[in-house]
Amino acid sequence: MDVAAVNADGGGGSPARAGYRRSTGSPRGEARRQELLDRVSDDLAVNGLVDFSLRRAARAAGTTHKVLLYHFDGAEDLLAQAIFQLRERRIGNALAAIAAGPGDQTLAQRVRAVWPALLGEESRVLDQAIGLMMYDPVRYAELGRGASQQYLPTVLSICPPEWTDQRKLEVAEMILASLRGFLIDWLTSGSTTGVESGFEALARALDREEAAGD
Repeated sequence: MDVAAVNADGGGGSPARAGYRRSTGSPRGEARRQELLDRVSDDLAVNGLVDFSLRRAARAAGTTHKVLLYHFDGAEDLLAQAIFQLRERRIGNALAAIAAGPGDQTLAQRVRAVWPALLGEESRVLDQAIGLMMYDPVRYAELGRGASQQYLPTVLSICPPEWTDQRKLEVAEMILASLRGFLIDWLTSGSTTGVESGFEALARALDREEAAGD
């Protein structure tokens, strides 16, 4: 991805933070804001971040950039909220995948069950968002800063309930780091061979951790 092509201005040189009044948060205004956010999120999921701009978002939402600026604090705010929403979709899909399995799944089996959800429609743009944050960590820090915090509660929730909070945190951080590495390997290699090998090693580690008791 050419992350430099992501355009956070309004298109045509107009600044993202023009002086338009923000939505006041009324029920009607919030419903409209959510409708617009859903449409922009859907567009990002399909088309990714390349050449993203406020005007492109307006076209996807079927409105004007002035309307978006009424509800959002510029293109970067809209982008951050859309990325957050797409992560929430991914989390929901992962939890659904776990729930669809048997009730006596091991931790390793629950982690493996979420893998297809990580490769869903949202995967492309979420991975690009991390790349954009790495490209310009000052401007786009928010795109990456909240990722682990957003995913962490879900991973903590699938750890054995009898574990201490510290142990859950340690194992959850290992799982998150491993899954992130698997995604990078899959994206860069185009092959699942390395991922499958990594999952086998991760499963053994989790099985040992779970067998060790509290």
